[in-house]
Amino acid sequence: MIPRNIVLAALFLAFVTLAKAFELPASSSQCLVGVADDWNSSTVKLTLYQKSDGKWQADGAPWQGRLGKSGLVWGHGLHPVPAGATRKKEGDWRSPAGVFLIGGVWGYQDSIRKNRGLFYRKVTPRDLWVEDPESPQYNRNVILDHAPATPWEKKQQMKQGDPAHALKLFIAHNAPPKVVPGAGSSIFFHIWRGGGTITTAGCTTMDEAKLRTLISKIDPDRRPLYVLLPKAEYLKFQSEWKLP
Repeated sequence: MIPRNIVLAALFLAFVTLAKAFELPASSSQCLVGVADDWNSSTVKLTLYQKSDGKWQADGAPWQGRLGKSGLVWGHGLHPVPAGATRKKEGDWRSPAGVFLIGGVWGYQDSIRKNRGLFYRKVTPRDLWVEDPESPQYNRNVILDHAPATPWEKKQQMKQGDPAHALKLFIAHNAPPKVVPGAGSSIFFHIWRGGGTITTAGCTTMDEAKLRTLISKIDPDRRPLYVLLPKAEYLKFQSEWKLP
């Protein structure tokens, strides 16, 4: 007979293993996959996938995007982070890697082509996106009831008049309600600069036409995800996490 303490230890180990297991949520049937060459790459290949009958299928051909100037680093999202791994920090010029919910659009136009259920807000001078880790509103859209007056308010404005930020799709990295101060903020898909020749501070950028097409296909009811990983990590976790 196997000693009771060994049986209990085995059951505990099995429970811990199951608790730590991760895979894409079964409720998600729309996934944008970004694969970079390595952790220090600032370029990415993007492919949109749709799930039908339990199988992921590419929705169109892949396209190019740009990432943070210094590459990638593990972000705060749905995924587990390997023990001891470096994580995203404010101002590190790296794009957050992992698995993130996406949704919510901000732009300068009165309206855009989108799914009826996708949130859209026309940005005004009173819209802030707080990037100050000391603020209780860190990594949140704050709408002032007055014109920005203080240096702090003006610094948090959503970059009025900047063509690259004229249309932005939110990547839920370090997002409410579990925001970690200093762990990185204001991570979006937005329009790239210089025809893709310029890197970002941590966002994922692309050609404006590609961004508009992507936004038009995002369906909140399908719980869309963004998977961003270096190639080696994507291949490592593809089967375990049930990635496209």
